[in-house]
Amino acid sequence: MKLAALTAGFGLILLLLEARETLGGAHSLCLNLTVRSQASPGQPWCVAQGSVDGKPFLQYDSDSSKVTPVGLLGEKVKDTKAWRDVAQTVNLMGRELRKLLSDMYQKKCLSRGPPSLQAQLCCQREAGECTGASWEFSIDEQRALIDMMTMNWTVIDPGARGIKSELVDNSDLAEDFKRISIGDCSQWLKGFLEHWEKMLEPTVIPDASKSSPSTSPITRIHPMIFMCSVLMTVWLQM
Repeated sequence: MKLAALTAGFGLILLLLEARETLGGAHSLCLNLTVRSQASPGQPWCVAQGSVDGKPFLQYDSDSSKVTPVGLLGEKVKDTKAWRDVAQTVNLMGRELRKLLSDMYQKKCLSRGPPSLQAQLCCQREAGECTGASWEFSIDEQRALIDMMTMNWTVIDPGARGIKSELVDNSDLAEDFKRISIGDCSQWLKGFLEHWEKMLEPTVIPDASKSSPSTSPITRIHPMIFMCSVLMTVWLQM
């Protein structure tokens, strides 16, 4: 009995720590774009997907030049100003990335062609502030990453040096990417979270003493107080 109580107590503690981290932690918004320098008939030259905390909420293709909602998260925000701003910016980013790709191809920075470029923009908010922003580029499976908060590059594969060179040389484009990732992306996430707050919060936790989930909400109980009470109960039973 003592061992079972101790196990249940620590199981609850781990679950509550996870819940506390989710409720009070950071949220992230990512946009993944694939851009082709040349597209076959019926194939869009740019497609994009958006996700928040890893959950998809939008998709885009250059043929329609529109963003389409995905799932409940997308439906919830499809009529907001942030949504319209994302649509406009994704279209602009796709064109800029395609031009970047074309310039690299003309300068023979690429090993083969016609190439495609994958770009991922991610930003993070915590405690009402932008706490992280980055771009990751991949071309011919050669990757490079730039931390937009510090403007520090990490060239993971040698073949991605051309991407870094192009953005270093094109200071206007680099500044646009910085503004979009630190400023715009963070504001979109802020606007979306106002609509997603309840949808992103966990509402149930498993009962550690049973195999089935509990329906008790955790949002009304402070995790630290609950943890202390669990530990006290376990100690008294021993």
